Amino acid sequence: MRYRIIPVTPLQQNCTLFWCEETQRAAVIDPGGDVPVILAELNHLGLTAERILLTHGHLDHAGGAMELAEQLHIPIEGPHPEDAFWLDSMAQQTAMFGFGDGRICQPDRWLRDGDEVRFGDERLEVIHCPGHTPGHLVFYHAGESLAQVGDVLFKGSIGRTDFPRGDHNALIRSIRFKLWPLGNDVRFIPGHGPMSTIGEERQSNPFVGDGR
Repeated sequence: MRYRIIPVTPLQQNCTLFWCEETQRAAVIDPGGDVPVILAELNHLGLTAERILLTHGHLDHAGGAMELAEQLHIPIEGPHPEDAFWLDSMAQQTAMFGFGDGRICQPDRWLRDGDEVRFGDERLEVIHCPGHTPGHLVFYHAGESLAQVGDVLFKGSIGRTDFPRGDHNALIRSIRFKLWPLGNDVRFIPGHGPMSTIGEERQSNPFVGDGR
C-alpha cells in the first residue's frame, strides 16, 4: 500500500490518499475541502477512488466529502454514529469558519470499532477513539504499520477537547489503550502537521507520554 498527504482547507488539514499498488484503487480519507486539488492529485497518480473515509465530523475533515462523492460516484464511510450531530451541523460550522458549502454530510455507512474497510486488495482496521469528538475513528493498516489518526494524536501534542462533547479523559484513554498497543514502530499521519511514530510520542509527548 502507498499513501500521499494533501493539505487542504485554510486549516491545512491532512487529507490522505491510501491506495493499492496492484489495482491503483484508492481510499480518500478526510476530504475537508479543496476538492479540485484532491481530484487533480488522483488524476496525477492515475488512481481510481473507491470510497471516502471520515475520521470525524469536523468541517475541515468532512466539508468536501459530499462534493467529492457526487463527482466520483463513490460512497462515504464513517465516522462512528456518535458524530452524527457534527455532520448535521455543517451549515453552522461553515458560518463559523468561513469555508465549505454548508451541506449536511450523509455517510452511506457508519463505522464502528472493529469494522473493516477495503479498497483494491488492501484493508484497514477501524478503531473507535473518542475524546476529540465522541465518534472519532482511526484507520490502521497492519501490514504497513501505518495509521491515519485524525485529530486524536499529533507530533508532540494531542487533540483538543473543548468542542461540544469533547472529553479529555476519554481522549487520553483512547491514546493509551487503543493506539499505544499498536506498537512503537507504527507510523501515524495526524489530522494536521507532520507524521510521527507511536514510540516517539510515548517517549516525548508532554501530554500523554509514558512519563506522564
